[in-house]
Amino acid sequence: MIAIRGLVKSLDHRVVLNGVDLDVAKGETLVVIGRSCCGKSVLLKHVLGLMKPDAGTVTIFGKQLDQLDRAHLYELRMRCGVLFQGGALFDSLTVAENVGLGLSENTTKSKSEIADIVAERLEWVGLAGIGPRAPSDLSGGMRKRAALARAIAMDPEIVLYDEPTTGLDPITAEGINDLIVRLRERLKVTAIAVTHDMNSAFKIGDRIAMLHAGKIIFDGSVDQLRNSADPIVQQFIVGATTGPLEPL
Repeated sequence: MIAIRGLVKSLDHRVVLNGVDLDVAKGETLVVIGRSCCGKSVLLKHVLGLMKPDAGTVTIFGKQLDQLDRAHLYELRMRCGVLFQGGALFDSLTVAENVGLGLSENTTKSKSEIADIVAERLEWVGLAGIGPRAPSDLSGGMRKRAALARAIAMDPEIVLYDEPTTGLDPITAEGINDLIVRLRERLKVTAIAVTHDMNSAFKIGDRIAMLHAGKIIFDGSVDQLRNSADPIVQQFIVGATTGPLEPL
């Protein structure tokens, strides 16, 4: 479903991605872990075609993104859903208007059809009946769930999660993890999640890759990650202050 080959990207004269190779199979959830500012979100932007690589390729649905014109790139993006790190709900819109925005802008569905889909998606994420409310009236966890409802409103084939549990308390974060797992089982989507939250990574990932110094230094199952002999991997997953990784 997703194939990344030799991806290289520099920002402000700093190499952020330096030859990244990754595959994501249909129906699989790949979690990319790594330290803050290691390039995880930059990787997601390449998957959406929001950034063009300095070298290498990103291929989705069999199409190489840097070879698509704007119209075909937009068409491809409509097959993808994104849960942004901060939720990114529009304050000037109600929750229902936020969730239905993609449908109203990009489909010919009637207002009643959109309203039915919005109500269903909000129910799926445990927010039935809150459509008329403003995002500012919601807690952090509720905003994240509303943003997730928006991400799946158009029945995407691929969902990208950018730090899905950042800024949430442990109980609320675990609720978001459970929700991601349930939606994966319901929708059978292919997903990439980037996070430095190991509880989340272990819960939602079918496979985990670690990004460090611009390269993928580990790619395997949860059990293989736990048993990795790489000292960088082990220090990161246990959160130790001593080891090859220095505090930022």
